[in-house]
Amino acid sequence: MTQTRINERGETLGRYIADSQQRRHPDEVLHEARRALVDYLGLALVAAHDPVVVPLRGTVRRWQARGKARIVLGGTTTPALAALVNGTAVHAMDYDDVHYLGAGHPGAPCWSTALAIGQEHGDDEQRVLAAFVAGVEVMARLGGGFVPGVGRSLQRKGFHPTSVVGRMGAAAVAASLYGLDATRSLHALSNAATTAGGLVASFGTHGKPFHAGKAAMDGILAADLAAEGYIGANHAFELQGGWLDAFIQDRQVEVPPLDFDARYELLRNGYKLYASCRATHASAQTAQALVDAIRGRDVKRVRVKVHPGALVTAGKTAPSTGLEAKFSVACCVAMALSGYRLAWTDFVDETLADPRIKALLPRIEIEPVVGQSPASAHVTVELADGDVLRESTSVILGHPENPVPDAGLTEKFRALAEPVIGVTAADALLDAAWRFGEAGTLARIDTLLKGEK
Repeated sequence: MTQTRINERGETLGRYIADSQQRRHPDEVLHEARRALVDYLGLALVAAHDPVVVPLRGTVRRWQARGKARIVLGGTTTPALAALVNGTAVHAMDYDDVHYLGAGHPGAPCWSTALAIGQEHGDDEQRVLAAFVAGVEVMARLGGGFVPGVGRSLQRKGFHPTSVVGRMGAAAVAASLYGLDATRSLHALSNAATTAGGLVASFGTHGKPFHAGKAAMDGILAADLAAEGYIGANHAFELQGGWLDAFIQDRQVEVPPLDFDARYELLRNGYKLYASCRATHASAQTAQALVDAIRGRDVKRVRVKVHPGALVTAGKTAPSTGLEAKFSVACCVAMALSGYRLAWTDFVDETLADPRIKALLPRIEIEPVVGQSPASAHVTVELADGDVLRESTSVILGHPENPVPDAGLTEKFRALAEPVIGVTAADALLDAAWRFGEAGTLARIDTLLKGEK
């Protein structure tokens, strides 16, 4: 029988982070990091003054903390507070990237941390890229495993993976940029783990995007403390007696290995073309394919088959606000059948007052199907004239197996950024993001995020 060292997982994590600046990543991995940055920047701009973000900006302003880290479309402050505001903004619309194996939304906590610390210390862009990759790889392995894995199990227990393992991803980013050794890198992760939380009950409120910003803030704080000698629980990442046992107490979970040399989890990242919970996307995409066929005809009944997990995070049956509608498969299907694109501008309270939505919602039945792929959906529409229409999606657009192309991410970025900072500045910011890693691109991004045309 093989003996496992007491802190074997923790030591593996600490070593990986400590060595992260020496690793050489394939071009496709660095390109994927830039894709995540393009997505991140567009969302940070459009939501910089979202109602979810405004109270945070006011609070940070009152605290008057000094620093060089940029608050998007604002001034500068200490990295932890800039990351709090920016990370919350990026997740405000639920339009940001997603790790399809369950770790949540890596871009908001990891890029917020990398940019804030990089700006504060004038870091080399290649170091910032390497730190971002390290943070995503740590976050994804700690929260991955697909349906039986950690992230999905956290959701079933009522916890938001982005909030829980996002803290650890952010701590890894910060520790990498600080150049912490393996021992202090593990302490940074442990300090982050002991602050972890974030409730699925917050979905549909300001609390959910706050999870992403707070994960970034706490990750930076955890690494700052570790750099000063703060000692965390080294055993916190083991399979017994650590954070997993605290959150998933029945141990009904398959924990993925810390196989950092086997593959890149960043390549399993996905990007959203709908501004709603990932669990609504397959159903919405499928329903959109039926719009022309039902136009002008009376709908009698709509049946939607989904993976059971869709109802864990997006099971609201009677949303009362545009924000709640993002977490309702039924409402997103009603919107799609009514011709809405499910853009960020569609998720407003006025949409729920649309007579078409109000008429369709009671007629939509959601059927969870055990064994069905989370990336798939099947929609059947029964019409009053007796016709029955059927449509299916096997793999949602935006999934790593059906990725959004670079051109699609560019189009999304332009739609978000151009109305905020203008075409010229948006072009310059997009160019800096696609070339990030070259000298001067971090400073260029900082200048453009001031919002001055």
